Amino acid sequence: METTRHFTATVYVVNDGATALHEHGRLGIRLPPGGHVDRDELPHEAALREAREETGLEPTLLVDQPDVSSPTARTIPRPRHLLLEDINVHDGAVGHQHIDHIYYATVESREIDPDDGEEDPDAWEWYTAADLRDRGLDADVAELGREAIDVAAAERRTR
Repeated sequence: METTRHFTATVYVVNDGATALHEHGRLGIRLPPGGHVDRDELPHEAALREAREETGLEPTLLVDQPDVSSPTARTIPRPRHLLLEDINVHDGAVGHQHIDHIYYATVESREIDPDDGEEDPDAWEWYTAADLRDRGLDADVAELGREAIDVAAAERRTR
């Protein structure tokens, strides 16, 4: 069986020590905003677009690299993590995978107002670091959510 792979982008949005997760209707697990990278997008652009569509919030990426630019090149925001995620597994064979670019961002509000056709606002919940430890979430979601909260808090202290 051939494995198909798609590029995706995910962003953990943080506000006041908590990150937003929603119950994914098809997968039945809690996830941050994210989705497939469109043909004309860079991964960080997809992360920001998905967050805006799914939450109605305007995220600001937390970037941990210096800018480098020249007339022919420029820096694009580096993901905090790059994960290879098995999406469809049948009889031990992986049929589909996501190459997921994981970003962290801050938002000014917790008012979730998704675009039409997105998950209901009631599907979203804000999780503190303690919630992420105690609520039975997938291990990677909990670990990355706690890290995003820590990175956002460190960023806030340096301002």
